[in-house]
Amino acid sequence: MLLPILSEKIPLQEIKIDHKNIKLFIKREDLIHPEISGNKYWKLFFNINNYLDLKPENPLIITFGGAFSNHISAVSAVGKLLNLKTLGIIRGEEIENKWRDNPTLVFAKNNGMNLKFVTREEYRHKDKLTEFLSEDFPEALIIPEGGTNENAVEGIKMMLNNDTKDFDYLCTAVGTGGTIAGLSSFCEDNQKVIGFKVVEDDSLESKISELTSKQNFTLISASFGGYGKIIDENVRFINEFKTNFDIPLEPVYTGKMMQKVFELIDENFFPEGSRILCFHTGGLQGIHAANMLLEKQNRNLIK
Repeated sequence: MLLPILSEKIPLQEIKIDHKNIKLFIKREDLIHPEISGNKYWKLFFNINNYLDLKPENPLIITFGGAFSNHISAVSAVGKLLNLKTLGIIRGEEIENKWRDNPTLVFAKNNGMNLKFVTREEYRHKDKLTEFLSEDFPEALIIPEGGTNENAVEGIKMMLNNDTKDFDYLCTAVGTGGTIAGLSSFCEDNQKVIGFKVVEDDSLESKISELTSKQNFTLISASFGGYGKIIDENVRFINEFKTNFDIPLEPVYTGKMMQKVFELIDENFFPEGSRILCFHTGGLQGIHAANMLLEKQNRNLIK
């Protein structure tokens, strides 16, 4: 059994704004699958299907992620869906005795994923970890953190179709760079791609350039204080956005991207008459974890 192509089911939803005849739409990749949502589905699509085409005798998927990783959550769901064994290498050995308090890791475990907790120092040297894992599990498919590799970039082209061709700007949140590299590689020649960095990583541009031969993308900071940091203004924006447009956003990726897009529109960054398409990259499972943190801090919750 392979992952099916589901791209024709993904709607484009207009975000009606009153600003210099600008048209703003969001492509609801979050609706592609209830548990393998957004860009994660397409990043895994060719990784998983190409691996299964090789017909491994003892298939095993190994990948990396933090305690609240959307990628870990999605890989575990793929494992359950396709009846594959999965192993998640989790950053932070201090979580090993507390994982039952973590909704993402509980979800992954319930999907059958085995969890191996490593120190942050070990995690920083994932290349060495990958070498050891390759020796221990020679038949395994080892997918990097965030799912970003050449197969992932190839999969992101499935987010583009006839409905996306008429937009001037394509916008996506950027974590590890695979999604923006895919959009850059396969978009129309006249389209500009804007990546909203949710992590302050000065090496991102060079990493993306290794995955796309085109120079049609721009990176804009949208970390709002740092990766995974949630400020009150993020919560306010996400809640207002859901009230006004009936679209849920999570606070780490798409929520920050949309907030920054609105700021840029107000600042006249986009020329009059621009057509802008933003990609909702899913990850709504992260709202639960975010609200746990916000509740501990006696702050407003994401609705």
